[in-house]
Amino acid sequence: MAEAADFQGTDPSPARRWLRRAAAVVAAVPLLAGLVHLPAAPVASAVAPATSTAASAGSRTVDVSLDTLAPGAPVKGDTLTITGTVTNKGRETVSRAHIDVHLGSRLSSRGAIEDAARRTGFSQGRDGRPLGGAYTVKVANIPGGGSREFTLAVPVEKLGLDDEGVYQLGVSLSGMTTSDPYEQVLGIERTFLPWQPAAAKSRTQVTVLWPLISSVYLSAETGSDDQQTPVFENDRLAAELAPGGRLERMVTLGAELPVTWVVDPDLLATVEAMTRDYRVRSGDTTVEGKNQAVAKRWLNALDKAVQGDKVIALPFGDPDLASLAHRGKRVSGSLSHLRPATELAESTVETILHVKPSVDFAWPVDGAVDPSIVDVATSAGADKVISRSDSMREDLPYTPNAARPIGGGTTAVVSDATLSTAFEGDMARAGDSTVAIQKFLSHTLAVALERPGNARSVVIAPQRMPTVSQAESMASALRVLGAQRWSQPSDLLTATTAKPDPKATTHVPSAGKYPKELRREELPETAFRQLKTTQDTLDNFKVILTAAYRVVTPFGNAISREMSTSWRGRPQEAGDYGRAVQAHLESLTDEVKLIEKSDLTLSGRSATIPVTVQNKLVQGVDHLVLRLESTKPTRLKLNGGEAITELPVRIDGGHSQSVKFTASANANGPVPVTAQLFTEDGRRYGRPMTFTVKVSEITSTVMLVIAGGVLLLVLAGVRMYSQRKRAAARKGDADAPEEADSSPSGPESDDPVQPSDPVPDTGPQSADPSGPGEKVDR
Repeated sequence: MAEAADFQGTDPSPARRWLRRAAAVVAAVPLLAGLVHLPAAPVASAVAPATSTAASAGSRTVDVSLDTLAPGAPVKGDTLTITGTVTNKGRETVSRAHIDVHLGSRLSSRGAIEDAARRTGFSQGRDGRPLGGAYTVKVANIPGGGSREFTLAVPVEKLGLDDEGVYQLGVSLSGMTTSDPYEQVLGIERTFLPWQPAAAKSRTQVTVLWPLISSVYLSAETGSDDQQTPVFENDRLAAELAPGGRLERMVTLGAELPVTWVVDPDLLATVEAMTRDYRVRSGDTTVEGKNQAVAKRWLNALDKAVQGDKVIALPFGDPDLASLAHRGKRVSGSLSHLRPATELAESTVETILHVKPSVDFAWPVDGAVDPSIVDVATSAGADKVISRSDSMREDLPYTPNAARPIGGGTTAVVSDATLSTAFEGDMARAGDSTVAIQKFLSHTLAVALERPGNARSVVIAPQRMPTVSQAESMASALRVLGAQRWSQPSDLLTATTAKPDPKATTHVPSAGKYPKELRREELPETAFRQLKTTQDTLDNFKVILTAAYRVVTPFGNAISREMSTSWRGRPQEAGDYGRAVQAHLESLTDEVKLIEKSDLTLSGRSATIPVTVQNKLVQGVDHLVLRLESTKPTRLKLNGGEAITELPVRIDGGHSQSVKFTASANANGPVPVTAQLFTEDGRRYGRPMTFTVKVSEITSTVMLVIAGGVLLLVLAGVRMYSQRKRAAARKGDADAPEEADSSPSGPESDDPVQPSDPVPDTGPQSADPSGPGEKVDR
């Protein structure tokens, strides 16, 4: 840069250069006349720089980059300063190099601006003569692959600007190489210069959407603690929120600009979850998250930034409306998620940002619409659809107001395609950013000049997730517009109420005109089938829970995230996320299950069959019934003669319950029995369990055998008793003669007991009833 400045102003004027070249040609005439047998090609080569074809070919040898141009929209008295870099893309050294400024003619329309932007090569007729003189900068020789920086400073009055409008401005590098030993334009970069020396009488109302949208980071998994600690798929969101990160720059820049914020409430909920304890997946486990401070700073900054501005809340998770319209509606229940997502969006934004958002806007990807997309958008509760002018194409010589009715009480807000896509390229290179900014400014001025007495309202809807460099380029352009010389800021709600242009198209293009490249990026139908499976599983699960909110909230939000526009072009990742949500939900439902039971034997006519239900959840379960079915009711009946019977189940968290069924046997043999949990509304829950009951009934023959055995035992006892009694009597007879020798003789005695009488073995009988446990003789 310094080297270029040292040579500034030392190059001869264009007139002197022309005279030198003419003199050289005249001096060469005698020499050429003597060489009559040589072809005339060298003469043509000597004058080649004057031909547009040769100049066009040579103008691609050197790359010219305009790194800065200030001011972007000059006024009288300003000095235009341009800095940049020239790079030799060839192998040969460029010598006698110098940089010039070219001012082209005024461009009469927005179409002319686009034509000029597409043009390549150098054409003196279109690019204009170099300004020359003091405003030409000499550059040292540039070797192959080498670069040189430069600075140009030109007073605006020296440019020769006439009426207000957009002018093409070019910066070229001229020089020569060994193979082309004559001076020619070797590279040129064009940009645009909006010239509006005084404020316009009527100014264009410019609405800029400022999107705060990101990828999906939060999983459906939460901790079992009371706070339900969230689990993040990764910790990359922290880098976006940290100083210099994409989302941090979006908030910092947006806080200084007159913009309408467009927010995905899921991003707010995710960052809010990050402000507390959280976990991050790391392989097969999770680790503690440590970026709470970063999340808190970002939310606090956003809270301050949006105060006083308009905030548009998209449905929670930013669902892909086109994917739903083209593929999702083939799967029943897919569209039913949209209205709850809209309701959740409003409460989320109001709770976290303390502002009341507008939730009646739908924003399909790239503003591309067809009738089915509009229908899906309105089913979500929106009555305003943000479209784009390359979808709803105009055939007008001017830019109409953005808003217009499209039937059914729905308003299409048609954003300007050229302005909305102005910063979609790689803005990390300073030269690309400068050109994009100048083109953006020039188009806004061209809109104002299309119908000077009739102010219009235009809407700019950029890409959903701008990079840092794209956001900074947009902000730089909007700062220039802040002077309000031909435009003034507005908001989306105001733009929606602008009077529709009666000539503006209100026709929604057919489905066949939906861009093929966008259709290829849509979520596949399998994604919506996976979503339906998860929703059905959740519906079946939540009815049995005593604290259903602990499951419904994280999984309901995860289902909304499965439909996010951020999955576009990433079908594998979208599928992985959906399958992970389903797998985790199934792991929770499996915590309530039947404990496997081994086969059992039923002896007798009736018995009790216990079946154990286990609940390993931290919360209780209710509204479950356990159904037991005998596959052979003629052999085994349940609960009073039924083939199928049910009993209610209610289990506290971390406990099990043994549910007991009565069974009665009618015949011997094995009977398969099936146990299955059901919800109270009749839906199966979990997997069935089958076990076998072996019926072994005690028959009459068996009873006779048993009775005979008992009778033998009784008879044996009686016999033993009788034998003992006779033995005792014989012993008494043997002792009687000895007693008779000492007794008085005679036939009578005063003793009340005769000596020969046996001693009684029972006491006197009583007429009182027998006591408990007493044996009663009969």
